[in-house]
Amino acid sequence: MAPSRAQRSSRSSRARRARPRRRSAFVALVIAVVGILLPGTAYLVARRPRLGAVVTALSLTLYGAAAYVGLRKRDAVISWALNPGLLLWMIAGLGAIALAWIIVLVTSYKMLRPLTAGPGSRLAGSLVVGVVCFAMTVGTASGAQTLMAQRSLVKKVFAGGGSRSQTRPTIAATKDIWTQLPRLNVLLLGADDGDDRQGTRTDTVMVASIDTKTGNTSLISLTRNFMRMPFPADSPLHKIYPTGFWDPSIDPRKEQSEFYLDAMYRNIPKLHPGVIGPSDNEGADILKLSVGEALGLKIHYYVQINLAGFAKLVEALGGITVNINYPVPVGGNDDKKIPPSRYLQPGPNRKLNGTDALWFARGRYGVATADLARQARQHCTIQALVERATPQNVLANYQAIAAAGEQLIRTDIPEKLLGPFVTLGGRVKTAKISNIDLDKKKNFPNGRNPNYAAMREIVANALNPKPTTPRRTTTTRPSTATQPKTTPKPDDGDLSSACAYNPGPPG
Repeated sequence: MAPSRAQRSSRSSRARRARPRRRSAFVALVIAVVGILLPGTAYLVARRPRLGAVVTALSLTLYGAAAYVGLRKRDAVISWALNPGLLLWMIAGLGAIALAWIIVLVTSYKMLRPLTAGPGSRLAGSLVVGVVCFAMTVGTASGAQTLMAQRSLVKKVFAGGGSRSQTRPTIAATKDIWTQLPRLNVLLLGADDGDDRQGTRTDTVMVASIDTKTGNTSLISLTRNFMRMPFPADSPLHKIYPTGFWDPSIDPRKEQSEFYLDAMYRNIPKLHPGVIGPSDNEGADILKLSVGEALGLKIHYYVQINLAGFAKLVEALGGITVNINYPVPVGGNDDKKIPPSRYLQPGPNRKLNGTDALWFARGRYGVATADLARQARQHCTIQALVERATPQNVLANYQAIAAAGEQLIRTDIPEKLLGPFVTLGGRVKTAKISNIDLDKKKNFPNGRNPNYAAMREIVANALNPKPTTPRRTTTTRPSTATQPKTTPKPDDGDLSSACAYNPGPPG
């Protein structure tokens, strides 16, 4: 009686299993390990065509989709990486992919390994496969930790949909939100709440005005001892302080440090809690209103940096490089007659660690132009940070950067706008950063009664320069012998020249 088709198939299958695999254990191991670069190919070598074709096709599809998204959907990837909910799915997906990779490696090696391999070869192969699986697990864990750090940073630092301040703009969800904001004005606050302070003072108050189309950025610094800071006419604070934040009952020639700009963040919320309505950071929102009125700008968002945590961010980035043109004091107190502990010495391309970078940005002692000199160094510090924050450097140190960011940054930039802000940050990095000089000699020689109207005019002319009418020229071209030679004047506001190495006293 002839055998049935099922019997013949069973005998053929047993024959294939009984046939020894004609490859060494080492070759089988190499094929299995290299095969994880394109999962499924090792199955094809092991003569499992259907399984190999399915897994290989799936791998190619995933690789192709990843390449397409990475190259053509960069903005979408950024938005996903800034969405806390999607980040959880990414972590789960990363774990699933790693598990699938390990399964493919182990099963591929079992299919490829010679049946006649001895105990020693089997043990060595198992050890190598185990090491590779462990390496993939460590890599997956590291990636998951990075994604968790990213999620924690987004959740803790950036504003969600809960509380909302009246000072934040209303922006519709469109493909390119920057068409609604041709110019973005961000208030940068350096908050000092050290042990010698009762409360927080904002010794650094700066506005970054960004052309959202080009990324060109203008930095405007306000001196910490400005008095009579104004408020918009429609603000409740204008009714309380119609001539600005000061006390008219005190002789204006006397010290009024509690009415300085750097004291407003702390004092006004204490004196008039809830005066501007709902707010999750009254001090910052009050400064947005007042600084905007002083400069004639609409301040859209604020970014508050804790100076004590600033050093950690610099350390996470691996330090910054600046030019030091004169000795910069480290520590010291003019009021208490305490001299600095040391000085940062002049030199080109000085590499600063976190502590020294902090003092480069904030140090002032015994110099008549201390505040203006410090403002100039702060602009250079921002430029150095922008230059240092390359994608490669940020990715390599991301967990430390994210941890530092949680401790030092507070902002009202909402989560939903983080993607567009990252895109805008890329433009800023490759664009021009300049400084707008508010002219101390004319507009605030002592800070008691600054000329805010003149400052508004300077800012308006700098950000929106009036077009010049070209002169009529004759058709007769002057001879080259009589034609004067002109040398273009350098742009004094360009930080590339302002932060260059040019030793000399601050001025």
